[in-house]
Amino acid sequence: MRILISGGRVVDPGNLDGKMDILVDDDKIVKIVKTVSGENSPPDKLHDKPYDKIVDKVINASGKIVTPGLIDMHVHLREPGHEYKETIESGCVAAVSGGFTAVCCMPNTNPVNDNRQVTEYILKKAGEAGCARVYPVGAISKGLKGDGLCEYGDLKSAGAVAVSDDGNPVIDSLLMRRALEYADGFGLRVISHCEDLPLARGGAMNEGAVATRMGLAGIPNAAESIMVMRDIALCELTGVPVHIAHVSTMESVRAIRDAKKRGAPVTAETAPHYFTLTQDAVKGYNTNAKMNPPLRSANDRQAIINGLADKTIDVIATDHAPHSSIEKDVEFDMAANGIIGLETSVSLSLKLVEQGVITIVELIEKMSTNPAGILGLKGGLNIGGMADITIIDPDVSFSVDAGSFKSLSKNTPFDRLNLKGRAILTMVGGKIVYDGFAK
Repeated sequence: MRILISGGRVVDPGNLDGKMDILVDDDKIVKIVKTVSGENSPPDKLHDKPYDKIVDKVINASGKIVTPGLIDMHVHLREPGHEYKETIESGCVAAVSGGFTAVCCMPNTNPVNDNRQVTEYILKKAGEAGCARVYPVGAISKGLKGDGLCEYGDLKSAGAVAVSDDGNPVIDSLLMRRALEYADGFGLRVISHCEDLPLARGGAMNEGAVATRMGLAGIPNAAESIMVMRDIALCELTGVPVHIAHVSTMESVRAIRDAKKRGAPVTAETAPHYFTLTQDAVKGYNTNAKMNPPLRSANDRQAIINGLADKTIDVIATDHAPHSSIEKDVEFDMAANGIIGLETSVSLSLKLVEQGVITIVELIEKMSTNPAGILGLKGGLNIGGMADITIIDPDVSFSVDAGSFKSLSKNTPFDRLNLKGRAILTMVGGKIVYDGFAK
């Protein structure tokens, strides 16, 4: 099928930025040309045939942002083992509805993705779903237990793109060092869940006055930042890159910023909830605002925003963590940690652009270019390249309706929030897998 995306602002950081037309032929991009004087001006012919004879569909992208497919490098798809929360299929449908052409799924499934068989199962189910690309993240340690490394060569050859014990920190520093060195030999990035368990143990939310007033045990900032600093030290010791997941504290941002100034090969991500909300969101014992690491103070939130602005934080990822009402409709300190984010991430992140924190180009870097670079994935909009494309309408206003989400779970603190801007079309390999133009 030949599709012409016409008249949108094409933003591919470091490559393209301007009003352009993109011609897709089957699964590839075959032409990218400038739009002149507000009218489409592609070459008159392709393969010696006039355009009006060979284009099957024209998408009018005027007033829209056309970007390389967005990549969420931190999601939990729950399958195998917890399909009542999310399946690979439902997670992929939620992803493309949110503008993501690709997601990286964490290994804390049941069984854990610590071997070839589970990785291959995930890819098989993703292929059957037929929408978003799924890149499995294998476990650092067997069973996520932190006492022995997995077979990284097997995981890599089966299709894993990184390793992580996300959900659990690697407490043993020697094991973490060996993981960095071993993973590097196979071209796998280590994604670190930074948490000092003894410091965090028993905590239900951020440590501070709000927790005290609510009668809840708190988790101090140091529970995250201590382990961030340790992993930076191991990164510098080995010379091997490390990626820090879900950064939430000002101390972590400061440590990562200083490490980058020294030339350490460290990268980092945060999630929209950390630059949008503070610990005040848990007032009323709102379990849909309970997560790990927890929502922090207003000063921490501002530090995250500053880290995004000055490129200390490289990536915006969702940490999409579906839970059913079974895990959320309970006492606050007993509730599961995590919120869903695939279908609100673009809209919440566009607020940073509207507020002048970052530009739209920098936003696409953090949601597409940088994740692809960190994980060694192919990305960008290039002639002859795969047609993975996201179209964003920056002006549409809407109210979040969790009940209409494609995810099986509805655990979001953003229900009924009024937002501006969202992804309205997602194309994977030349196939339109989400079309919001019709809505």
